[in-house]
Amino acid sequence: MARAGIYKSEVIKARNNLLATGRYPSIDAIRSELGNTGSKGTIHRFVKEIEEEGGGTGAKIAVSEAIQDLTTRLAERLHQESDQRIVELVEKHKAEISALNDIIDALRNEVDSFRSQSERLVMEMTTEKASHAKTMNELQEERIVQAQTAQRIQDMEQQQAREEAHRVSLEEKHLHAREALEHFRVAAKEQREQDQRQFEQQIQFLQTELRAAKETATVKRQELIRSHEDNVRLSSELAHFRSELHRLETEARPLRAAREQLAVSELKRQQVEEQLLHTGVRVDELLIEIQGYEKKLQEATQTTFRLEAELTAMKAVSVSQEQVLQKLIANHSPPAKGSEQKSGVSENQGSLLSSDNPC
Repeated sequence: MARAGIYKSEVIKARNNLLATGRYPSIDAIRSELGNTGSKGTIHRFVKEIEEEGGGTGAKIAVSEAIQDLTTRLAERLHQESDQRIVELVEKHKAEISALNDIIDALRNEVDSFRSQSERLVMEMTTEKASHAKTMNELQEERIVQAQTAQRIQDMEQQQAREEAHRVSLEEKHLHAREALEHFRVAAKEQREQDQRQFEQQIQFLQTELRAAKETATVKRQELIRSHEDNVRLSSELAHFRSELHRLETEARPLRAAREQLAVSELKRQQVEEQLLHTGVRVDELLIEIQGYEKKLQEATQTTFRLEAELTAMKAVSVSQEQVLQKLIANHSPPAKGSEQKSGVSENQGSLLSSDNPC
């Protein structure tokens, strides 16, 4: 950024530097030597004061008319060549800017396409993730139902085993009762046969102990009655246990159906797991495809940045060439006409560059 003002000593120093290098100390040349700082009116005022004071430490350069005429023709020829060169550079610059703008537009369109495609893929991946989560929930619910069904089957099988063990125990008790009753019947038969054999021989003894025998018979009858009652009770219990067995067999039928349903659920779970596996593979493929598009998007962005940097560099080169051309024109301008011609050329170049270079 240029400073707000300059000093007379700085103008004297810049003028002496130009004279030492053999260059004409015009207003533009002094301003360029000062780093494009200060207004032309201020520099002109300081130069006029310096010339009135005797030119400072420098001396005026005498130039013959022939050299002045040669310098004028060279300046005109340089102006023509520089104008032609400027026109060529401007045309070339315009063509390069147009080509770069076309490339940038194409890259931007491609970037927009990649971005829309990436967004579409992200939406598809989100949908796949939602479907995956839904499938996982269904699988989890199916596993819970399967576990509950398996637990119910296990409980019913345990209950059936307990009922079966109880039934076997009752059958064993009934068998023991029947064996005891049969043993009692055999013993009673043997006793009757023995009594029958001894009846004739011990008739008198039996008469004396008739009461005892009657009492014994009464006791035996009571025991027989009790045994008969036990037999009836055991028969009733056996019938009850048979009915319980029939009920358990009836309850076991839903267990068989539940087992079949469990097998169907297992098959369905395997199908769901296969579908879940395919969904995971599809998600992996979508992730790989998105990574590829992101890489292309990064490459396109880098290319855009590189082209913009090249465009900026070309603009900087063009500005530098214009500055060098201005210095050449200022160096080869004649003393009398230097200021006016330089001002005209600068105005022409400034108007040309301002119309051609929008940057």
